[in-house]
Amino acid sequence: MDHDLELKFQKVKKEIEKNFGEGLDVQALLFLIGVNELGIGYKEFSKDEKMELLHIAICTLLEPYGYYNFTHRDKDNWPHFELVQKLPPLSPQEQQHLIKEAIIDYFIENEYVDANIFSADDN
Repeated sequence: MDHDLELKFQKVKKEIEKNFGEGLDVQALLFLIGVNELGIGYKEFSKDEKMELLHIAICTLLEPYGYYNFTHRDKDNWPHFELVQKLPPLSPQEQQHLIKEAIIDYFIENEYVDANIFSADDN
């Protein structure tokens, strides 16, 4: 994995952990993104709903890369996406790289993390 990307990811994760507690991993960040995109706040979600939240997060993260397109919200306000193009075959490391890069972009673009954290010299 790209060392620079991993450092950026750790800084973003550290910023998010200030609000949600330590120990967040990629799966937990995807869950948070899914809940955020659903827009109803936190509640107790069923196992199926949790899986759907992860799907929403992945679609949201990969939309700027041209893989998914938001289509609509259903009667319960859940977002839906269509597959625009299949992802190329990726190794597990390449998948992690893409997801981490997309997570970084998501939190910066939505202003949950200040892009200036990368210029800070505080590690």
